Amino acid sequence: MTLKHWAAAAAVLPLAALAACSTSASSTNSGSGTSKNVVLVTHESFAVSDSVLAAFRKQTGISVKVLRSGDAGAAVNQAILTKGKPQGDVFFGVDNTFLSRALKEKLFTAYDAKGAGTIPAQFVLDPQHRVTPIDYGDVCVNYDKKYFTEKKLDPPQTFADLAKPAYKNLLVTENAATSSPGLAFLLGSVANLGKDAAPAYWKQLQANGAEVVDGWEEAYNSRFSGASSGKGDKPLVVSYATSPVAEVAYSKKKLTEAPTGVATGTCFRQVEFAGLLSGARNSENGKKLIDFLISPPFQQDMPMQMFVSPVQPGTKVPEVFSTFSVKVGEPKTVSADDIAANRDQWIKAWTQAMVR
Repeated sequence: MTLKHWAAAAAVLPLAALAACSTSASSTNSGSGTSKNVVLVTHESFAVSDSVLAAFRKQTGISVKVLRSGDAGAAVNQAILTKGKPQGDVFFGVDNTFLSRALKEKLFTAYDAKGAGTIPAQFVLDPQHRVTPIDYGDVCVNYDKKYFTEKKLDPPQTFADLAKPAYKNLLVTENAATSSPGLAFLLGSVANLGKDAAPAYWKQLQANGAEVVDGWEEAYNSRFSGASSGKGDKPLVVSYATSPVAEVAYSKKKLTEAPTGVATGTCFRQVEFAGLLSGARNSENGKKLIDFLISPPFQQDMPMQMFVSPVQPGTKVPEVFSTFSVKVGEPKTVSADDIAANRDQWIKAWTQAMVR
């Protein structure tokens, strides 16, 4: 939430930014079989400051190699395909939308991370500690303020609004079958409208011209008109409540107001986790890395790297993050049990309704 999900440094992204093009100077090309290395498998939106990885290396003597693989959903699918003989030691980026599937597939080995005891219970979704909460964010529809001002049209604020004729052909969303933000949007609509009403709503969205693309980077950076890349023609996109922070932070101009807004009635709370991969070659190094992910250096670095909120209480965040993040009073959630029981059938119904 993530995020979800961010991309190249010149383009701004929010649940997950600047990641696909980021190669850490602290990373190493060595294999995962040596005691001085650990391999972190993650999604394309993972980002961390070189200085933070350098601090981990100085503290432990361990170098981190980062393997990125598509959107969070695609990365989880890839991890499942290689389970038992994983590509690395630690997986970062499985979120509450895909967590039950990952746990059912036994992707992770239990580990009670040092420092995890201070993480609020609301984020601890696996009592067996097979995964450790790292960050959270709210997946919401974002809008291009300039477009709606010029059209003299009020931006939508709820899921119901998105299906109205006034917003026909304006929305781009990620595919719930391949993208964690897309799945979060699906789950948000279920939480808002109810299990029985959601499938009919998805058909209404499709009839109202909603566009579906595979992942966050394409949706935000290529199709959304409000992105700093400015390439798209869609003034509505499924992204994050922290996306406006990224727009301000990476603007070439000094902004006092974000150029994008958030439809707060469309938000779903997303929590990201890290876990020690079953069959990891460097499990002890992997444990040290997970400990580090919930330590102050990494938690403080995340907000302006991936535009997500740290799970550790009291973590100091930059002023720009606290100022321009849109506060969501009551983001919707769906219980882990409901997600586990219904995710596959909901995705099937979504695909039938939305994907053409």
